[in-house]
Amino acid sequence: MKSRARDSVLASLFLIGITWLVFSQTLGHDFVNYDDRVYVYANPVVTDGISWKGIVWAFTHPHARNWHPLTTLSHMLDCQLFDLSAGGHHFTNIFLHTISVLLLFFLLRDITGNFLRSLFVASVYAIHPLRVESVAWIAERKDVLSAVFFMLTLGAYVRYARQPVVSRYLTMSILFALGLMCKPMLVTVPFVLLLLDYWPLNRSQKSEVRVQKLIVEKIPLLLLSIASCVATVWAQSGAIGAMEQFSLASRIGNALVSCVIYLQQLFWPSDLAVFYPYHAIDLWQVVLAALLLVGITALAFLWRRTRPYFLVGWLWYLGMLVPVIGIFQIGLQAHADRYTYLPHIGLCIAATWTVAEMSILRAHRKILFALSGIVIVALTANAWHQTSYWKNSETLWKQTLAVTSDNDVAHNNLGLFYEQQRNLDEAISQYEAALQIQSAMQEARYNLSKAVTQTNLGNALTGKGQLNAAVRHYSRAVELRPDYADGHFNLGHVLLRQGRLDDAIAEYEKTLSIQPDDAEAHTSLGNALLQKGSLRLAIEHYEKAITGSHPSIFALNNLAWILSTSPDASYRNGTRAVELANRANNLSQAINPIFTRTLAAAYAEASRFDDAIRTAQVAGQLALNQGDSVLANETEKDVDLYRANSPLRDSSLTK
Repeated sequence: MKSRARDSVLASLFLIGITWLVFSQTLGHDFVNYDDRVYVYANPVVTDGISWKGIVWAFTHPHARNWHPLTTLSHMLDCQLFDLSAGGHHFTNIFLHTISVLLLFFLLRDITGNFLRSLFVASVYAIHPLRVESVAWIAERKDVLSAVFFMLTLGAYVRYARQPVVSRYLTMSILFALGLMCKPMLVTVPFVLLLLDYWPLNRSQKSEVRVQKLIVEKIPLLLLSIASCVATVWAQSGAIGAMEQFSLASRIGNALVSCVIYLQQLFWPSDLAVFYPYHAIDLWQVVLAALLLVGITALAFLWRRTRPYFLVGWLWYLGMLVPVIGIFQIGLQAHADRYTYLPHIGLCIAATWTVAEMSILRAHRKILFALSGIVIVALTANAWHQTSYWKNSETLWKQTLAVTSDNDVAHNNLGLFYEQQRNLDEAISQYEAALQIQSAMQEARYNLSKAVTQTNLGNALTGKGQLNAAVRHYSRAVELRPDYADGHFNLGHVLLRQGRLDDAIAEYEKTLSIQPDDAEAHTSLGNALLQKGSLRLAIEHYEKAITGSHPSIFALNNLAWILSTSPDASYRNGTRAVELANRANNLSQAINPIFTRTLAAAYAEASRFDDAIRTAQVAGQLALNQGDSVLANETEKDVDLYRANSPLRDSSLTK
């Protein structure tokens, strides 16, 4: 017993060591501009950290077109603990992956009784290069978190299978439900449990346990899977509609070829990328893939009595791929490394036990150990190298372009990176490369991608002051996708800068017809209406922009300014103006002189002139510190008014 415990401790330390050897480098990595934005750093509900309001939101709203409340809560907790320090978020991913690696090892050791094979499978699972995407990508928290609950569910099921009592079944069911709330891909767990019944638990071969009973006892779990599917359809309703634009034949063909690609990548993980474009597949490729898959499946059934582990591992692999294989296509990717995170465990089991049982290798155990060591070292080196590409968006997308062809998504995202770095010429070059690729894509399913790229190019041109060219690209974007809210919104901004008020207002109204609760669009429309002199309508939109859980700071300020300084007494409300201006000033951390000036005007309208004088002086000093002498002079005039107990009036505010 002591020797077994010692070996388990050493094995655990080894697994922890190789996992952190590969992935600890991500502690110094940044967020990437592919889903990390919507999942974490630009999502105010998440960045606010854990709160009752956030918890309710996580369970009642889709997040990035997914319903995975526990994953969302984990991101909120990270923001609570680490703020937006990317290293802390990466730490959580590595920690969760390490836990799932250890749980897999102990699970396999427990149910198979084979220590070394279990250790090898867990080692491959820990550091295979295909795991990099799930661990090094913060947005893929759902993979590593769901894996922990997946392993716990399997472990709880083993305990139940050995002593079938209600309490153990409930424990297993609860763990399964929690896993589904991390990632709905776990819907295939009831099928995996049936496979474990066949091998290594051998429940289906025990006379006192009929196969029918094994199936019936999975029905409550199947109902949980169905509920998760319903939630997924609800969350992805907009995205699922896109699948109709891929023919069923092309989706089936891509699914068959992808199964073979994932199989090949297990044994030869080269040219890995975060996004693989969806290209047309030749019929001969589909036929060969189908023949290979059918052949391996037939072999697995032929070996079912002598090598049950091969059948179980192979069906585990195929079965767990079903939700993500592309029959129900979401997105434009052909396949993805992250989809193999749990399915490949089945392949590893099948391959490891089959090779280990080969008589020639069993007779030469030292050779087998040496080969295993070489495999682990090679995979570790490859995975470490692959992880390094996730350092930031630039390294990630450059590597993707190096190993894929006609990848408009990679060009587009690399362009976004350069735009954020204010390298607008390089950004425009990348967007134009993306458009050149997309120009060959005539199918309607690519219209959204084209519209996004046209909008991004318009943004970069706007940054260079080329407004007419930007308008052309924004107009093309909304022509391709009339329901593309960002295209209409950005077009409205440029039209407003050009002084085309009516056209800008029309674009903002189109934005709001698509996204009625968009606070930024309400604020921008309010600004345009204010310039036009439609004060009452502007106020209506400012009010809508501040009603949500994350109000527009600019709407707060602008509305407070109107309530403080309007020449029309019917609009003025000093008490409410102070409340709104204080909120805006606090949200800006009291460093914006414009907001501070508004707060001073609000105090004056509320007849709190001492506060108004003091606050206006602060605003003036802030303006001077920031080099805005014009605003500093305006605040000096404001102070003179407040000293005379006279509130400020803005003559530009008319009905």
